[in-house]
Amino acid sequence: MGRYHYKTKGTCARSIEVELDGKIIRHVSFEGGCNGNLKGISKLVEGMDMDLVIERFKGNTCNDKPTSCPDQLAIALQEAYAAQNA
Repeated sequence: MGRYHYKTKGTCARSIEVELDGKIIRHVSFEGGCNGNLKGISKLVEGMDMDLVIERFKGNTCNDKPTSCPDQLAIALQEAYAAQNA
């Protein structure tokens, strides 16, 4: 179990810190972005299987942007899992 730092692309949030235990999300925190909403997302996903979160969040957009903070979280989870198993 380790923390993974992901630098976001195309969102108001600047980065996401993720901690996984296998495929279970133990911790998520965002730097920047919509504070209340991102704290809520973090609390909702902690304890969940990352595959379910990725399935629900991947591809979500924000206004006219091709991505969103939830979409970037899905990418961060995939990268964190790959790094954990490298």
